[in-house]
Amino acid sequence: MDEIDRSIINQLQRGFPICERPYEQAAKALSITEAELINRIASLLEEKILTRFGPMYQIEKAGGAFTLAAMSIPEDEFDKVADQVNQFPEIAHNYERAHKLNMWFVLGTENPSEIASTIKRIEKETGYKVFNMPKLEEFYVGLYFPV
Repeated sequence: MDEIDRSIINQLQRGFPICERPYEQAAKALSITEAELINRIASLLEEKILTRFGPMYQIEKAGGAFTLAAMSIPEDEFDKVADQVNQFPEIAHNYERAHKLNMWFVLGTENPSEIASTIKRIEKETGYKVFNMPKLEEFYVGLYFPV
């Protein structure tokens, strides 16, 4: 990762233009071309430096639902189960924690009733219980990780 990649990550964490040519506008602010920006984002994703690039939506306003879920997975099964969970298109991101509930992921569906059915499908696929932890209240944090 070079200085341009760092600049891309730092700038795009703060927002992405909403216009007819957003990549072109974002690239100008970075003094690179639109094609270079697109190629660099693709490389950052391919190299797993970034795990996701895209908008964050308040899906509930569009009739959908998000929930936080957790599982307790034996260490020797963790990678296998993570791969199984990550195959579900409803999984936004998945991460490990040093806790009895060591696998945490965000699950998003087109409507609230799909949360329970998706959890059941994950449990059936993995053989492990999923603990559903729905949002009770939302707070805006404005998280930023300078690179």
